Amino acid sequence: MSVIIDKLREVLFSVLPITLIVLLLHLTLTPIEPTMLARFLAGAALLIVGLTIFLFGVDIGITPIGNEMGASIVKTGSIRIVVVAGLLLGFFISIAEPDLHILAGQVDSVTAGLISKGSIVAVVSIGIAALLAVGLLRIVFNFPLYRLLSILYGIIFLLAIFTSPEFMAIAFDASGATTGALTVPFVLALAVGVTKLKKDSRASENDSFGLVAIISAGAIITVMLMSILKKTDRITGTLKNTEAAAATFFGPFVQKLPVIAFEVLVALLPILIIFLIFQNVSFKLPRTSVRRILFGVLFTFVGLVLFLLGVNAGFMEVGSAVGYKLALSYGKPVVITMGFIFGMVTILAEPAVYVLTHQIEDVTSGYVKRKLVLVTLAFGVALAVALSMVRILVPAVQLWHYLLPGYILAIAMTYVVPDLFVGIAFDSGGVASGPMTATFILAFTQGVAEATEGANVLVDGFGVIAMVAMAPLIALQILGFVFKVKSKKGGLESNE
Repeated sequence: MSVIIDKLREVLFSVLPITLIVLLLHLTLTPIEPTMLARFLAGAALLIVGLTIFLFGVDIGITPIGNEMGASIVKTGSIRIVVVAGLLLGFFISIAEPDLHILAGQVDSVTAGLISKGSIVAVVSIGIAALLAVGLLRIVFNFPLYRLLSILYGIIFLLAIFTSPEFMAIAFDASGATTGALTVPFVLALAVGVTKLKKDSRASENDSFGLVAIISAGAIITVMLMSILKKTDRITGTLKNTEAAAATFFGPFVQKLPVIAFEVLVALLPILIIFLIFQNVSFKLPRTSVRRILFGVLFTFVGLVLFLLGVNAGFMEVGSAVGYKLALSYGKPVVITMGFIFGMVTILAEPAVYVLTHQIEDVTSGYVKRKLVLVTLAFGVALAVALSMVRILVPAVQLWHYLLPGYILAIAMTYVVPDLFVGIAFDSGGVASGPMTATFILAFTQGVAEATEGANVLVDGFGVIAMVAMAPLIALQILGFVFKVKSKKGGLESNE
């Protein structure tokens, strides 16, 4: 019971700040229609309850499956099994990722089905699967992380030349969205399961980070390939009229519940089937452990349904409405300032960020203080969201103007920053782009784009998740470099 209370406290701290800011804006700058506001509050409540149950289910169900599978894969000693398992697990765990479903649903909605939700989920999941297999092989063969990231982002920069602006934003957003609340714990557990069997403790410590960074590159690559292969003409998008929402309070919830429940069931069923097969063939876990894991999967299902129902039926539409009204009625400074505030609140309220900052303080034996890391991350993400607003409001500024120099800097730093910080920094992109970024911040950005003359919702309304995911890459590597310079005998080895 205490574990659930801890999860509830984390989620409340994550969701309430943005909810309170929306209520404050309702009373001041952007009044919201009463029925829409009521659905927003109901959606926020469902999001809180659902995310709490979901995270508890992931802890007792999904994470143990990841640990057991990681250990079992390596014990076979077969490279072929490592590759096949990586492909299967990567594909099915990505399909079940809630943040990816939210992003793909928004792309489908904005393009009126021209770029379907199913195609985005499938294409991204293929990329995750391929790169998870590559990432596991990297651990097995001790291939340096910074070299692999250099190769992958070299491929990405090359593909970017041929990728349309519409797909560019979606590709980088998919990278941040797919490394969410379900994928990250599972992949980290998988990495721990694989690295536990290594004799070299230093190599095991370093290799336990970086797998999330590798798989996120897979999402970018496959969406870019989708753009190149489709060879579509210029695609435009638009938001549904934010004021013309359903008049009834219960309508959207009743309409979306069976659809969401079926989608979540289809997404989680393969993971459950794979676990049961492995249990009979390899795991041989005690009945009590199996029962606990099955309950965990059930909690994951229930929590995910409630979370997605709250997001889709009430929470996100208000984000779009607030962004639309602010951009339509107030000047650029107000919109940019609100973007900065939302970015700051999002990162400070993200529970996983606190886990990450404690982890860094522990690894560096307290030399790099967690408060310093937290402030650096908060400023970086707030600046990322504010710069996303600038990109929408100033037509001459494009997404690649930020991402190209940002990723070149991030990759260049991997050659001079300690290995451990490289893995932590690149993994932290998935931590920063959590549930609030994939829901409210994304919807807010699209609302601003819809209201801004000369902006295209499909090009300018996406890309904010990518910006948020990129900020920690640079911020944490800067801290790693400072740590390297200032510590004479820190015990961390830089790349050779």
